[in-house]
Order: sequence, then structure tokens, then C-alpha cells
Amino acid sequence: MSKVKNSTPTIIVIFGASGDLAKRKLFPAFQNLFLDGRMPEKFQIIALGRAEKSDEEFRNYVLENLNTFSRKATLSPDETKNFVSHITYLKHDIDKEESYHELNSKLTSIDELFGIRANRLFYLSIAPSFISTISVYIKKIGLTPNVSQDRIIIEKPFGYDKTSAIALNEMLSQTFKEEQIYRIDHYLGKETVQNILAFRFGNSMFEPLWNRNFIDFVQITVAEEVGVEERGGFYEGVGALKDMIQNHLLQILCMTAMEAPASLGADDIRNRKADVLRSIRRIKPEEVDHYTVRGQYDAGFIKGNPVAGYRQDKGIAPDSNTETYVAMKIYLDNWRWQGVPFYLRSGKRMQEKQSSIVIQFKPVPHSSFSYGNEGMTPNRLIINIQPSMDIKLQFMTKKPGLSLSLRPAEMVFDYFQCSTMSPEAYETLLSDALAGDPTLFMRWDQVEQAWDAIDTIQEVWKNNAPVNFPNYKAGSWGPEAADELLARQGHAWVSNTATENEKVK
Repeated sequence: MSKVKNSTPTIIVIFGASGDLAKRKLFPAFQNLFLDGRMPEKFQIIALGRAEKSDEEFRNYVLENLNTFSRKATLSPDETKNFVSHITYLKHDIDKEESYHELNSKLTSIDELFGIRANRLFYLSIAPSFISTISVYIKKIGLTPNVSQDRIIIEKPFGYDKTSAIALNEMLSQTFKEEQIYRIDHYLGKETVQNILAFRFGNSMFEPLWNRNFIDFVQITVAEEVGVEERGGFYEGVGALKDMIQNHLLQILCMTAMEAPASLGADDIRNRKADVLRSIRRIKPEEVDHYTVRGQYDAGFIKGNPVAGYRQDKGIAPDSNTETYVAMKIYLDNWRWQGVPFYLRSGKRMQEKQSSIVIQFKPVPHSSFSYGNEGMTPNRLIINIQPSMDIKLQFMTKKPGLSLSLRPAEMVFDYFQCSTMSPEAYETLLSDALAGDPTLFMRWDQVEQAWDAIDTIQEVWKNNAPVNFPNYKAGSWGPEAADELLARQGHAWVSNTATENEKVK
């Protein structure tokens, strides 16, 4: 969460620089940081790839992608060429030791050019299976000897269960210190997610209400309209529980439920988030079906257009039991949240793209008012993360006129009205990594606790195949069992739109 420009010369090494993540997110993010004056005055990006390319060929490739994927696409040729002049391409074979010797020589030559030993930031934009190989060679060649200057960024998934995550961390710890390892979750870089801290702890009016005495339940939704697209081979071995719940949704949960940190320092904030993960009530094997719902989408319609079912997508087995949807109810066993249900759901091919947090407050203990045939609409605070970026406070107010009747109303803070060019998540996270600020990155104990929280669910689902897949239509809000999960306590999923919310009691 650093806002101070890092002035130390820096070399950024991108493994997998020709890949999809690099072209869509990394190079556009670095370009925008450069144009905003957020990059070091002296920096060089070393792009690693298997193909034989010249610097000029790779720079032209980057330029084409910047025009497509950067939020600052309408730039002059001089502006973009100035940025790509900082990019050097190096043919690299991950499995061959001589490639790392060549990389070491390149790093040394850039240090000599800068006249100082530069910071080094290694970004592993590669499949998780290559992490071990890269780590071993980095240690053997001695590419990251300076703990205070050298860092490594690792993309999710960080392991595929608790055991593999522990093994991966033990392997990394042989090469890097914990303070050098930056485990990235791009959701933590989103403006509205970061604003949860400011909203909660920068205002006196909400924090006294942020507990079991006033909150009825909390919902966290990350819904996607898209299917697995070209990621079928990857997704088959992962599923929604590991791909979304274990990281994105549990991290949003931490931001929502954490106690006030002593300071905005990285350790203070990450300590409080780790406390939340430890407080999650572990689900027993015999309780998994009671607290969770899994689903897989069938053929349906998205915005009126027909789409195939998951099992018909490329790279998917015709009898696949991989879940594309998860809903679950969890409890936090601590003083603040005891007894308050947290409902989490995430799915693909949903009715609309929506990432949001809904905090529903308890009803007034007694009221002489009524609203329609269903009673008064509950007070809600809705934090929309994407595609809308706003905070809505919903409450009841008198309807204009002579009668004393009520209607729901909203107060809205809209990010887009404040700034149409907010930095994207990767810009925020890369800026922090360059500055050596790990606040928005996952610490090892957070990773372990997050895996531990879903460990039993993984095991039960692995040993008990679903008998009803596919069980929801593309373009719907998921399986009916997800509605029943909430209905048992008299609750229902809340939409993020005012019109739909009026229908929910």
C-alpha cells in the first residue's frame, strides 16, 4: 500500500514474458506506472521466453498488446516507445542451467550500466510446476543474495492443498527469506477491496455497528458470466473451490471481518487477517453437505446468446465432476462475529458478472411502520468490487405525500464519478512490490490457514462424486440447493441492484 515512489534502480525479470498474463496485465501495468511517474528513474525489464527473438521484435510485440490491453491506449508513439525502450528480451530455457548463467551475466551488465547494484524483482508468470526448477537454479547461480534488495512474485495457485502448499513453501524457504516472497492475489489490489479498511477504520459511524449485535449476516459473491474459455486443461484439475474460494473470497472475508490493526504496517494488517482465517470454524466431514453446495453449469443462455455446458467445453472430460460453482456458509469463532453466518458463493456462467460484499443489518426490534405486503426492507451496506465500483447504503425513508408510508432509498458513493482512470489491481500490487511493501500480499501463515479452512471439504468432495452434475443452467444464479442453504435460516441471496433488492425481505 506504498504511495512513495521507489527511487532505487531496479531490474525486473519476467519468466513467461510471452504468456497471456504478461501481455494482458503485467506490461500494461508497468507502462501505466511508468507514465504516472511511479517507476524508478533507472529500471530495466528483462523479458524471458523460449523463442528466438530480437529486442526489437519483442518490443513491437509488447507495443501491439499495449494498444489492446492498456487502460491508457490512446498514447502517442513517443510515449509508448519510451517505455518499451526499457525492455530487453532474453531467450531462456527454464530447465537449462546455462540459461541462468546468461541471465546472471545480463543482470551484472545492467548493474554496471546503472553504476550501482540494482534491486531485483523476479516475476514468475509461469505454471506452478516450474516454480521448483526456477527456485533451485536461482539459488545455485546466486541471483538473489541480497534479502533487502531481491524479491520474487509468485502467482496463485500456491499449491493445490495444504500439504502441497507446505511443501512448496519449505522448498522456497531454502532459497528465499519470507520477506522476499510476494504471493500475489490480484483481488487485494482492487480499489474497492482496499477501501474496506478506510471505510471501516476511518469512520466512527460504522465500526460500532460492525459486529454480532447489529449484523444479521454477510454475503460475499464473485460471479462470472464467462466459462472456462481456453483454460479447460488447467481448470479440470482445480475447480471453483481452489480457484476462487481458497484465495479470492477468503481474502475478501479477511478484509471484511478483521479487527482494527495497530498501524497500517504490513505485519500489523497481515496479523489481523491471519487471525480471521484461524477463527474460521472448521467443517467436520459429516457436516460438509450441510454447509456447502457445489455445482456445474449446463448449456444455457448468457444475455440471450446460447452457450455450451461445461462438459462440452474444450479440454473437458464428457463425464467431468469438476465444480464450476461453490456456495458455503461459514462461522467465525471469535468475540466480534460469534453466531453471524458468512455466505460465500462463486461460479462461472452466472446471470451477470458481479463481485460484491453485502452486510445486512438486523431488523429494528419493533416498528409501527410497514412496507408493502412483505414488511420493511432491511438496512444493507453493499460494497461492489466489479464491474461496478461503489458503496451503497440502503435504508427506509418516508415516501413523499400526505400518508406516513415508507419506501427504500439508497445513498451511493461511486468510484467512477470520482475517477475514471483509477489504477488497475496489478498496477497497485506491482508498485508495492517495487517499493518492498508486502501489505497486500499473502504471508505464509495466511496461505496455510486458507488451505486448512477448506481441507475437509476438498477431501469429502474428492471421495464422494456428485450425482447430479450438471445442476444449473448457464445464465442462472446457480443450483437451487444454494438458495436452500440460506433459506434454512430465513435468509436469501441479495442482488446488488436496488430494484431486485426490493423483492428480498
